[in-house]
Amino acid sequence: MLYDTVDRGKIEELVRKFYTSVLKDDMLAPFFIKALGDDLKNGKWHEHLNTLYNFWMLMMTGVSPYGGHPYPPHAFLGLRNRDVFERWLSLFKETLDGLFIPEISDKFYKKADVLAEQFIENLGIDDDDDED
Repeated sequence: MLYDTVDRGKIEELVRKFYTSVLKDDMLAPFFIKALGDDLKNGKWHEHLNTLYNFWMLMMTGVSPYGGHPYPPHAFLGLRNRDVFERWLSLFKETLDGLFIPEISDKFYKKADVLAEQFIENLGIDDDDDED
């Protein structure tokens, strides 16, 4: 049965499932393994996952201790083309659709899509560059 509400536990489940998939993905895994390692139970991942739980709580409920800005930690990962972000969004959507009813899944996804577009803009990724 798909979730029809959002709370901390469901966000934690979403984030853990999503990043488990990321670490198995040929395109995305190298970026995250290089920065955080290949074990979601290590200290770097623990810190990152807790930050993500708080971030998504803020995005989805408006209540969270998250007070950072999501872009700076990602600025030096080497994410330099739109395909990486599109793959991230695709995996995120797959994970969302497996956990939440469509209305909630779509709300998460819209926020993630806006975030990805902001990252793409901040990184100076231009579609025209991919054609050269």
